[in-house]
Amino acid sequence: MGKKISLILDGFVKNNPTFVLVLGMCPTLATTTSAMNGLSMGLATLFVLVLSNIAISAIAPMVPDKVHIPVYIVVIATFVTVLQLLMQAFVPSVYATLGLFIPLIVVNCIVLGRAEAFAGKNSVGASALDGIGVGLGFTASLVVIGLVREILGSGSAFGWKLFPGDGVLAFVMAPGAFLVLGYLMALFNKYLKK
Repeated sequence: MGKKISLILDGFVKNNPTFVLVLGMCPTLATTTSAMNGLSMGLATLFVLVLSNIAISAIAPMVPDKVHIPVYIVVIATFVTVLQLLMQAFVPSVYATLGLFIPLIVVNCIVLGRAEAFAGKNSVGASALDGIGVGLGFTASLVVIGLVREILGSGSAFGWKLFPGDGVLAFVMAPGAFLVLGYLMALFNKYLKK
């Protein structure tokens, strides 16, 4: 039981894709204009990450070394396509909001990196737990970034108005994304080293 929890916590904290490994910066900066957008993108990535880790771990022993990266990309692309179809059918408003960033999960460094570094070398169970941990770490970091940007930029949290008036517009734009990410990354790493 301890090893299973350790795999999840490692992905969540020590191998946090956003704050420690600095991976997946494109969706991190672009989709976190609100906490709900961050949550949606994080859950979408979590879905693809867990399923692709499981599938890649299962087929890795049969894939020749010369073609393992293209095979991994095809597996990941398959799960992204499934995700797109499910989102279009059941949550079209979320799909419309995230738009282009859903298909870009295929080339997201987090998903491909975990496939190469972990899933291709470990058991199906361990790969699933790694996917859950890293996916939850990515989701949590996107929600925190989105929440800070939403509160400072529009004075709301998850769409609920916290105080009258508008916030500082820069926080819902690109400069605010970089600023919030930088400060949160510094805080996370400061407390991680304690």
